[in-house]
Amino acid sequence: MKFILPGAVFVLMMSVGMSLRHDKMIAAFRRMTWSAWMRLLLATFIVPPAIALLLPHIFPLTLAEMAGLFMVGVAPGAPLMTRNIAKKGFDMHLAAGYQLWGALLIPVMIPLVVFATGKLYDRDIWIPPRVLLTEIAEKQFLPLLLGMALAYLLPVIAAKLQPAMTVIGNVVLTVAIVLFLFKMGPVALKALTPWLPVAALVLAVGSVLAIRFLLRADVVTDRTLAICNANRHVGLALLLSGQYLHAKAALPAVAAYALVAPFVMGATSKWFHRGEKAAAPAAA
Repeated sequence: MKFILPGAVFVLMMSVGMSLRHDKMIAAFRRMTWSAWMRLLLATFIVPPAIALLLPHIFPLTLAEMAGLFMVGVAPGAPLMTRNIAKKGFDMHLAAGYQLWGALLIPVMIPLVVFATGKLYDRDIWIPPRVLLTEIAEKQFLPLLLGMALAYLLPVIAAKLQPAMTVIGNVVLTVAIVLFLFKMGPVALKALTPWLPVAALVLAVGSVLAIRFLLRADVVTDRTLAICNANRHVGLALLLSGQYLHAKAALPAVAAYALVAPFVMGATSKWFHRGEKAAAPAAA
C-alpha cells in the first residue's frame, strides 16, 4: 500500500517533465516581478493554512479533520497538470515553474508555518527540512528531470507516452485514496463530520481567490496560478499529518480535498473561459 501513492506521484511527475521546455519555463518566470513573487508566497504558503485554521470556527470539524485540512493548506504544488492548464488562456510552463518554485520553498516554509501554528496550540511540532528536501528530491525533482531528459532524447516516444502516463498516474492516485479509505473501515468513516466536504470546498475556493486578490498579475498568470494554488499536494499532506501531527484519522480530510479540488479547478477554468467569451462581443 505504501508504494502506491509514491508510485502515482512519480509517474505524474515524469509526465509533467515530458511536456516541458526549460527555455519557456524560464521565460514564464521572468514575467513575474519580485513584488509579485512575495505576494505569491503569501497566497501559496500563508493564506491556505490560515483558512484551514478558521474552518473549525465555521464548521463543526473534529481536531483530526482540522489537522488534515491544515496540512493540505500547508503543502502546495501537487504533481498534477490538469487539462485545464493546457487549454488556451493558461500557461503550462508557468504552472510547472510554479510547482518547482513551491517545491524548493517547501523545506523552508512548511517547518516554519507548522512550528508557528503548533505554538498557538501550546505544542512543539518541528518537521526537519532535510526530510522534506529528501521527499521532494526523490518524488518530484528526480522524475521531473527523467521526464525532461526522455522528451529531449526521444521526443517522439515521449509525446506518445505522456498522455497515457498522465491518465495512469491520476487513476492510480485515485485508487490509492479509495484503498486508504477502505482500510479505515466503516466505523471510522461513520464518525466523520458531514460538513467535511463543504469545509474542503471552502479551502479549495479560498486558495483560488487568494491568487486572484493578492497576485494582481497579467490575465494569463492570474488564471494559471489560481488553478495551480487549488491543486494542493495531498500526498505530502497525508505523509506529514501521520508522521508529525500523529493524526492518522486526518486521512478522510485529505481525501475529501483530493476529491473536491478537481471540481473546483474545472469550475474555475470554465468561469475564466465564460468571462472571456462574454468580453469578446463587447470588445467587438
